[in-house]
Amino acid sequence: MPENANRLLRAAAARADFLESGRPGAAGVSDVLAASWERSQAAGVDSTRPQSDFAQTESGLLARCSDPVLRQLGTDTTDLPLVIALSDDRARVLQRIDNSAAVGRLLDRVDLAPGYNFSEAQMGTNGIGTVFAAGQPVSVVGPEHFAENLQAFACTGAPILDPITGRVLGVLDISTLSQSWSPILHTLVKSAAKDISRNLLMDRSQSQQAVFDTYLRADARASRQAVFAFGDSIFMANSAAQTLFSPAEQQTLREHADFLTTRREQASDTITLPDGRRVAVRGTRIVAGCEVAGTVVIADLVTHCAGGGHFTEQVLPAIAVATRETSAIAGDLGRARRPITGGGSPPWTRACDDLRAAMLERRPTLLHGETGAGKFTLVAETFHECYPAGRSISIDAAQVTSDGPGEDLSALLGSPTGECLYIVRNLDQASTDGVDRLDRFFAAVGDLEGPAWCVATLSDTSLDSDLPFHPLLAHFEVAVAVPGLRHRTDDLAGITATLLHDIAPERRVRLSPEAVRVVARYSWPRNVAQLREALEHALRRRPVGEIQAADLPGYCQTTARHVLTPLEAAERDTIVEALREHDGNRVAASAHLGMARSSLYRKLKSYGITV
Repeated sequence: MPENANRLLRAAAARADFLESGRPGAAGVSDVLAASWERSQAAGVDSTRPQSDFAQTESGLLARCSDPVLRQLGTDTTDLPLVIALSDDRARVLQRIDNSAAVGRLLDRVDLAPGYNFSEAQMGTNGIGTVFAAGQPVSVVGPEHFAENLQAFACTGAPILDPITGRVLGVLDISTLSQSWSPILHTLVKSAAKDISRNLLMDRSQSQQAVFDTYLRADARASRQAVFAFGDSIFMANSAAQTLFSPAEQQTLREHADFLTTRREQASDTITLPDGRRVAVRGTRIVAGCEVAGTVVIADLVTHCAGGGHFTEQVLPAIAVATRETSAIAGDLGRARRPITGGGSPPWTRACDDLRAAMLERRPTLLHGETGAGKFTLVAETFHECYPAGRSISIDAAQVTSDGPGEDLSALLGSPTGECLYIVRNLDQASTDGVDRLDRFFAAVGDLEGPAWCVATLSDTSLDSDLPFHPLLAHFEVAVAVPGLRHRTDDLAGITATLLHDIAPERRVRLSPEAVRVVARYSWPRNVAQLREALEHALRRRPVGEIQAADLPGYCQTTARHVLTPLEAAERDTIVEALREHDGNRVAASAHLGMARSSLYRKLKSYGITV
């Protein structure tokens, strides 16, 4: 995958100027990068060949919850020259997976290995330490590294957040050679780090639920005995425990139980309290991985010399989540991506031009169009085309809620050091509560000091509805209409070829002339998404060679619409453009076209135009 030559040349020149003249020489690079160079220099990092220190690391909760994600990442990217690394909250490498032995050997020379410290203060700007310092995902490519011995590499890291506290527990990093780096690695690492955070939440929820369930069962069986439950953020005691033991004695029992549960063999013991009473302690350890997640303790007063009970173990199943979305991103790394912004039909080019102009002016923009028309993809591609070093953050309005797993919008806000675009998908699907939260979020984005703004997408069908999202439209300045597939006749062959390439990149597949005619005749009410489904259906029937009309789904062949000639296609696109220019006013459009209204209505029906 080709590197961004301009970015690297600019970074190399800026780094040389920075080492010579300090911060003023770092003009032309992002504030995140310039600040990292300053921190590295202030820490006394050797700009040619820094040396990392080594310390033993221990596997724990983070490693356990990361393991399934790392293994899936390794599988998904097995043919790519990558090395995947996980660090702890002190920037020490915990684990490394080498997909490329060659890249791994090169990274060995710069100490990217378990136990070594990759903080900025130790190694300068890099994809682990800089993530901690910046508090956000970071890609450091080639000469953007502060140290010369790291400049052969490109590393992209994302923070792994504690889902409860928001604290950074570690960093997931993917490193490769600088010439092999792709911007899609940024998306892949963020998605995988989110998977790990989800595992942390599931693991903690499972552990706490197991402690609670075990406590309830023990209390039900021994209601007259003292029963305690201890765990991360958990302390429970039944009424008998509260009656028999003071708060100080309860704490003593907890500390003793904690000591006993660290012993992996079966343990039994008694403890003598300050008032002389002797207590026998027994119970159950709840074990997740190699850690004790919690303990349920039954405490019995003993009046004669007798041994205590023992601790049994309840071993929880491993949490293993690696989402399909992350795997799909990893799959895209193996082939060049074809942008969708290159269509040539007039309605599409106008939408692209209008959106690009709004992007360059950083104006809040609303994209509307039919479901599946490619609105979100068009926004993302246009933004990163205009701002290659910019950052885009996607928010699904349908998931913005005040309870449940909704979007934590406040966590997305910050002081952008470069262009930052918030893409709000499905704005029309926001609930009443979601509208209130989004209203505050849009206002907060507008108050940010850096170059940050919002773009939202919605369906045309919602514009005439009474859904609660309408007040949010006041936050936008520009509206861009994205045409449906049936209004892009000139682009249909190219879109079909692109989809076939994306679905089956290594296969030799094509449409037969008759299949091309079937595709051209159908109206595709769900647009590109439906066309992709139809092609996937056809490829399951005929995995290689020439796809026939009979291989396409039956619904594609139920329309009576005839195949448009090039002249008809041009006329149809001209009519659609005129209607859009006049907001669907047929009288004005017919006057603009110099066409009788009766002729226009006839052609609207013939071409299936619904604008």
